Amino acid sequence: MTASTSALRHFYIPEEQSIYLLSHADAKKLKDWVTLCIDQLAQSGYRDIGLIGKGAFGFVFSGTADDGTRYVFKFSRITLPQHVQDRLEDEAYMLSQVYHPRVPGLVEFQRIRNQAILMMHRAKGEDLEQVSLRRGPLPARVIVKMTVQLAKLLLHLRSNTHQGLAKPIVHGDIKPSNLMWDTKQETLQLIDWGSSVFAQVDATGQFIAGNVMDLMSGDMHHTNARLGDVYFIGEDQLNGAMSSPRFDEQGLASTIYALASGQSCRFGTKVITPLALGLPKLLAEILANMLSDEPKRRHKGADYLFSHLHVLKQMVFTGETQVLYQPMIPTWVSSIHKEIETVVYSSRKSFLRQHQDIREDELQGLNDAQFERYYKNYLMGMGETEKAFIAAIGRLGKYPVVGGIAIRWEPEGIYVDSSLNLYNSSDKAAFEQSVNNVINLGRAIHRHGIFKCCMFNAKDTLHIERASPEAPFLPQAECIIPFEVSATAISNDTSRTHSYFEDGDDPDELLRLPEKMMALLAELNTIHHTGCIIFEALPTHLKIHSYYMLLDHSQATRFEHILAELVATVPEISGLGISGFMKLPYKDTRFFDHKAQLPERYYPRNPRAKPVTE
Repeated sequence: MTASTSALRHFYIPEEQSIYLLSHADAKKLKDWVTLCIDQLAQSGYRDIGLIGKGAFGFVFSGTADDGTRYVFKFSRITLPQHVQDRLEDEAYMLSQVYHPRVPGLVEFQRIRNQAILMMHRAKGEDLEQVSLRRGPLPARVIVKMTVQLAKLLLHLRSNTHQGLAKPIVHGDIKPSNLMWDTKQETLQLIDWGSSVFAQVDATGQFIAGNVMDLMSGDMHHTNARLGDVYFIGEDQLNGAMSSPRFDEQGLASTIYALASGQSCRFGTKVITPLALGLPKLLAEILANMLSDEPKRRHKGADYLFSHLHVLKQMVFTGETQVLYQPMIPTWVSSIHKEIETVVYSSRKSFLRQHQDIREDELQGLNDAQFERYYKNYLMGMGETEKAFIAAIGRLGKYPVVGGIAIRWEPEGIYVDSSLNLYNSSDKAAFEQSVNNVINLGRAIHRHGIFKCCMFNAKDTLHIERASPEAPFLPQAECIIPFEVSATAISNDTSRTHSYFEDGDDPDELLRLPEKMMALLAELNTIHHTGCIIFEALPTHLKIHSYYMLLDHSQATRFEHILAELVATVPEISGLGISGFMKLPYKDTRFFDHKAQLPERYYPRNPRAKPVTE
């Protein structure tokens, strides 16, 4: 097996590659590159410089000028092909065409030593994905306000002209993380114009052209659309239709739905419907239509939205009523202050394979950086609810949480084992509602099998490197698997435990651990604890991810000794791939019967009346 395939044929797939999961060499390259960019900006006279984002195509930094004006600088990755780097210049051109208070304007585009840099004004506030993660489902009053502002901006973009001719602009990637929200002013701004183009057809489907030659050109027979985030774009854009203002209507509907439901995608509408989110009935029905599978219904819903913005704007609300909810499974909040960078490893690839026919050769040749796009693209072969479930699991990893969750589907319903340990009490309500979304989506899925998910702190990952694939992995003296001790001692009881070890071999686990290591893991299993350990062997790099909470305090010395023995056995590991084990107490198993859809719930017509709750 080649190294390229071994990187993908795992049981566990990380949601995002943390810098703490990179090899020493790769982490150094990234840090050096970030330092170089910051130094370059500092030499240009900017201060308070910081990295605010990174993606497949580049890095984004912020900086402040001497007069106090705040700017954003987007650097393209110089390792990318030139035609891909050139997209940053295209983005600068499209941004230069937009003049609106809801859009931070272009300052300049320049190249310094083959390095493309896009400079623009910085929007106030924080992106709405972060707001959503912190607050959970947003109140109806805020949702309505955001809807009106975003809809008015889209009307402005579709009325754009150039030299007296209609030139509607399509943003192409409207989603919560591309919308900045100023909490004090309650205003939003739309950023990241990397997927924007001039529309080829208008909202009625008619070609837009300045003259007859435009209509005859090949460009009118091939889409110029760019792919936005597949978690939010609509079917037309995803399937390569001619670019249209209708694309951004879908982005708006997906975004508002996600913010109102506390999700990170558009796919949950069949189960967590727009009619179940406590929104005013008018807006709920508009969203239900805009997110319909039927194109005519989608268009009718969007047209109705634009013609009734004045009604939405005049709606009256009382206070900042938070969304009422009841946690469906327990979450424990740690009393220890600890900086957590959560990484989720889950069996989502097995889940994916069960729902569609994927050839193994299609998985070859993809590296870690490409995987997320690959995975999202292949999600398209799954049902909407399955996609939403996978996205909901991924959202949990955006919180400072460690532990795990296992969901077992049976004909009568689902059984959920969990150990969720949160390290920030202020996130508890939002996190619990995200967990509720996982459960509600899982209840609507009918299948047979188990879905497992481990969450660990990437900062605790141990790294062991070797000179060549033939050499053994040799741990250093400081290589110690950490563990925590529970606040209250819980002696081992007679309840069964749940672990990967007891589930038998998993079909996608490529790494076979040495017999001695398996014996140690079996011995560890006899001690009352919860947590996970994952061994990830790459050609010259071994990662040991773990989270352990010891429940039986009397076994601390023995527990520590077994973990040390595991590390001592590492040189015996051979082969590539991942093998992992998770232990969850069966006594906390929760059962939920199958439920296809949440009941309707609206904001009351009389805002002073008590809201209708679930």
